[in-house]
Amino acid sequence: MSTNNDLPYQDTVIIIPTYNEIDNVEKMAKAVFKVHKDLSILFVDDNSPDGTGKKIKELQKENKKIYLIERSGKNGLGTAYIEGFKWAMKRHFRFFFEMDCDFSHNPEDIPNLLLSAQRNDLAIGSRYIEGIRVINWPFKRLLLSYFASIYTRIITGMPIKDATGGYKCFTKKALESLNLDKVFSNGYSFQIELNFKVYSQGLKVQEVPIIFYERRDGQSKMSKSIVFEAVFAVFKLRIRRTLGILN
Repeated sequence: MSTNNDLPYQDTVIIIPTYNEIDNVEKMAKAVFKVHKDLSILFVDDNSPDGTGKKIKELQKENKKIYLIERSGKNGLGTAYIEGFKWAMKRHFRFFFEMDCDFSHNPEDIPNLLLSAQRNDLAIGSRYIEGIRVINWPFKRLLLSYFASIYTRIITGMPIKDATGGYKCFTKKALESLNLDKVFSNGYSFQIELNFKVYSQGLKVQEVPIIFYERRDGQSKMSKSIVFEAVFAVFKLRIRRTLGILN
C-alpha cells in the first residue's frame, strides 16, 4: 500500500480554474509545492480583468511545473475543467485534481486524496462525512449545500454524501471512461454529472473527509442561476440513465 511519502506526485496535476484570483494564485502555488515539489499546476484562466493571467505568467518563469491555459472570456467552471482535462490527458499525467484557487480547499489534503486514488477511480473531498466539516459559511448557504446533496442522493441513487463538492482526484481510467464532449453541465452541477457518470459505470468512488473553508480573498462565484441549473441537471441525469443515453 502506498504511503504519503511514495505517492506518484510526478504524475499528478492540480487543475485550478481562475477568474479574478490575482490575490490567491501565488499563495496557492506556494502552498501546493509545499506539499510536494514534484506536483504540477495547470491554471485555466478566463481572461481575468484583474491581471490574474499576467501574474501566472510571472510565476511560470520561476517554476516550470506551472502551466497556463488562457481563454478568451468567462466561459464557466465546467468548460474550464474539461479543457484542463483534455490538455493534461495528452501529457504524462495519471492523476487529475480539481481544486479551487480561493483556499476553500486546503492543499494539505492533496496526499489523502491522492492516496485514495491509488485504490479507487475517483476520490472526492467530502464535507459531509464524519459530521459537517464546513468553516465560516453562512448558515443559509450551509443548509442549501447540505440538502442539495441529500436531494441528489435521493434522485440519482448515488451513495455520495457530498455530490456537489469540487475538490477531487480523478484517475486517468475514470476520465477516459467519460465522453467529455457530451458533458452538458457547466456550473456546480458539473460536479454532480461527472460523479454520476463515473459511479454509473461501476467504477470505484470513495469520499475522503476534508474541512471546507470559506474563501479567504476575492468574491464568491455562487449565484441563483447556478443553483437552479444543479436542481434540473439531477433530473436530467436520472432520465438519461433510464433511457440508456447517459454518456
